[in-house]
Amino acid sequence: MPREVLKQVRLIELRTRGWVDSLFSGEYHSVFKGQGIEFSEVREYQAGDDVRNIDWNVTARAARPYIKKHVEERELTVLLAVDLSGSEQFGTRGRFKAELAAEIAAVLALSATRNNDRVGLLIFTDVVEHFVPPRKGRRHALRMIRDVLAFSPERHGTSIAPALDFAARLLRHRSIVFVLSDFQVGPGGLDPLQRTMKLIGRRHDLVAIRISDPREAELPNAGLLVLADPETGERVVVDSGSREVRSAYGRAVRAERDAMRKAFRQTAVDEIEVSTDASYIGPLLAFFRRREKRRR
Repeated sequence: MPREVLKQVRLIELRTRGWVDSLFSGEYHSVFKGQGIEFSEVREYQAGDDVRNIDWNVTARAARPYIKKHVEERELTVLLAVDLSGSEQFGTRGRFKAELAAEIAAVLALSATRNNDRVGLLIFTDVVEHFVPPRKGRRHALRMIRDVLAFSPERHGTSIAPALDFAARLLRHRSIVFVLSDFQVGPGGLDPLQRTMKLIGRRHDLVAIRISDPREAELPNAGLLVLADPETGERVVVDSGSREVRSAYGRAVRAERDAMRKAFRQTAVDEIEVSTDASYIGPLLAFFRRREKRRR
């Protein structure tokens, strides 16, 4: 492995370790509960215990009250589906969208690992390019961070629906699936993705982490520009000095963004919006706290 990639993995682990240890690990545990509870032991009743937990058989034999103690069954499975298509290799504020995806994936993987959950990785473009089966442990989590940073995709297009279909075939039990992407839908349009999200959401907990860069939202007033599509290689010359051209571009971006938000709402998929020019800590915390409030 290139030394530079190892250095990046270590830097990401150092940057995220404090947040994972002090904040996200607990938030993660509060929001993502296990599949049920299992019996642990019987102990003598103490003031404040829930009387509904009294074990009447043991109580009758001992002539004093005892309660059943249960513990949460965790054994959760988390899948990180990371988009490494051509549009992710873009960034104008110090880092590419793919680099931001790697750091957020690190926070989620290490938080899951701290809670003894299994974590897997799926890297996709317009096809599934790389899959790491879910396992436990810090070394496994670091291996996945390395893969996101070092993996070189063979293709450049984006198609999220096939990646989710692939995940659904592999995940036998209810799992948490985080999709880290800019959600710039490819030639197939939004309908196939919306159908797939709806189907997967019936069995799994699907969370969309939409990664953007501020320069994508508007054209600068810079005269004639040659714009290249990072996924198809197509080039087009636009007159960014024209107010009408800039306005039309802005409207198109907002329409695409609104359509994606509507699709998330209709399929009951939670969305976390992050940007290359801002910290992801606030959006992630807001998501966890929304989830916790809703759960209560």
